[in-house]
Amino acid sequence: MDLDDNDFVSVETAREQVERVCRRIAMLHIAYARTLVEEFGEAKGKRTAMKAIKAYGKMIGESALQKANEKGLANTPENYAEDLPTFGLYEELERLETGHGSTIRLKGCVMGKTWKDMGEEKLGRIYCYVDPAKSMAFNPDLALVHSTCMPDGDPHCDLCYRKTTDEEKKQFLEENTDLEKVDHP
Repeated sequence: MDLDDNDFVSVETAREQVERVCRRIAMLHIAYARTLVEEFGEAKGKRTAMKAIKAYGKMIGESALQKANEKGLANTPENYAEDLPTFGLYEELERLETGHGSTIRLKGCVMGKTWKDMGEEKLGRIYCYVDPAKSMAFNPDLALVHSTCMPDGDPHCDLCYRKTTDEEKKQFLEENTDLEKVDHP
C-alpha cells in the first residue's frame, strides 16, 4: 500500500497492519527461542530465552519509568505508560474486578493465536513474561502477572498487579531471574 503524506487509512486497515507486525514478532520470538533450544538444549535454551525477555522487559519498564519521572509522576500502575499501539494487538480489552483485584482481560491476543497456530504455545509463553519484567523494572514492588494466559490454554489473558516479595525483588536484580515463578497472582 503506497500512501502520500496527506493520505489517511481506516482504523480497520491500521488494525490489520498492526496485526501483521504482531504475527511477525510472534514468529521472530519462536525462531530465536527454537534456535536457543536447539543450540543449548531445552533447559538452557529456555532459560536463555527467558533472560532475553527479561532484558527486553527491563528496557520497556525503564523507558516507562523515565517518562513518568520526566513528568514528575510516581511509579504507580496508573502512571505506567508504554508506546504500544491502541489497537491490533488483541481483539478486545476489558477492565474488571475479579478475585485478584483490578484485572485487565485481553481477548484474542494476536501473538497467542499465532503461537497456537504454529503449535508453539510453550515457547511462545516465554514472551509473556515480559509483563512481570517490565512492571518490576518500572516499580520493583509490583509485578503485572497472568492469572490466565492464552498460551497456557486459557481462552483469554487476565493480568493483574500484585505486590512482590523481598526475595522476588532480590532475584529480579540477579542475572537469571525465573520469571515463571514470579508470574502468578
